[in-house]
Amino acid sequence: MGKTVSTLLANPAAQISPERFRQAFRQYPAGVVVITADAGRGPAGFTATSLSSLSLDPPLVSFGISSTASSWPHLQDAATAVVHLLGVGQEDLARRFATSGIDRFAAPTRWHRLPGGEPVLDEAPGRLRVRIENLVPAGDHRIVVARVEESWLPDGHQPLVYHDGAYRELRPAPRTH
Repeated sequence: MGKTVSTLLANPAAQISPERFRQAFRQYPAGVVVITADAGRGPAGFTATSLSSLSLDPPLVSFGISSTASSWPHLQDAATAVVHLLGVGQEDLARRFATSGIDRFAAPTRWHRLPGGEPVLDEAPGRLRVRIENLVPAGDHRIVVARVEESWLPDGHQPLVYHDGAYRELRPAPRTH
């Protein structure tokens, strides 16, 4: 009989190496988003590929953030955030918000604030304004569970995806008659 999950977790020698774990997920494509928030200390934001639909009723999403990320203290204290759904051609924006040690909101980033004070990236074709409901410790990350309160979604949006270490675009499936 195979090993159970609890057996594998109890035996660290049986766990997958970090490099092998990265290799496995390099083969799994994921949508690219930028998440922004402001807990009263100025805008903060980061690029993520962990956005997931969690519940329809109530409308919940989840995403992960490293507990050592510069944006974590801001997000930890924020009541709301904005999830920006990036589109094809927005690799520069994704890279900017994935880069440590820079002012991600400085030019050439164009942004404004929603009436509630949340920072919004002008270039993002779609976005979700979310209320943070729960922060769950998960290894070296935190899983953020958030309720979607508003959405702005464009027609014909072509999403930016991350696969095999590079930003990519989805090609529409050929039409069959």
